[in-house]
Amino acid sequence: MKRILIIEDDKTIREELAAVLSSNGYDTLQAVGGSDTPKTVKEYDPHLILLDINLPEQDGYKLCTQIRSFSTVPIIFVTSRNSDIDELNGIMIGGDDFISKPYNISILLARINSLLKRVYADETQDFISYKNVNLYIDAGKVEYSGNTTELTKNELKILAYLFRHKEKIVQRADLVEYLWDNQMYVDDNALSVHITRLRNKLESIGVRDFIKTKHRQGYMI
Repeated sequence: MKRILIIEDDKTIREELAAVLSSNGYDTLQAVGGSDTPKTVKEYDPHLILLDINLPEQDGYKLCTQIRSFSTVPIIFVTSRNSDIDELNGIMIGGDDFISKPYNISILLARINSLLKRVYADETQDFISYKNVNLYIDAGKVEYSGNTTELTKNELKILAYLFRHKEKIVQRADLVEYLWDNQMYVDDNALSVHITRLRNKLESIGVRDFIKTKHRQGYMI
């Protein structure tokens, strides 16, 4: 799971950003930009930093310079200052991107994703994440808050299918066909058994009510 440090003095903006990022599979830490922020960066070791410019103790430019003295972590300036000179200054001192407030959250998420992919291209991307639940495809396991459990082949396929269709109702017939290719030769109850076992495994690592049943329709996460 990628770690993102949010350096923003406005509590409302900071918490909203954290909530959005968490729901999109990122681990987050919030900071207000005080003198101890460089230490926080070293201890948290984020994969990316979202940095405001107008901070109470020191501006984001100075903080970016301090961070660049010991780290190459990607930094995106997210600020209400939107002039060309502000953006130029941010890039010149080591920022990787610059987004003006108010921003479109979808665009911000796309910028974050693009930058992370570019910077960490050599890392193996073998997992899917949603609501802090991480599904490791190659390893055949699911992880939540440091707890993991192994999955069978069909449990892995079910969860991967639900992850890839998150927030959408997946029809039972579609899942059966995906799992066994031809639903004519499979007892529909077999899917219910797999779902029950999968839910039990998720609960064993602290994930409750993750897979929801939609009456006479199917399942969704």
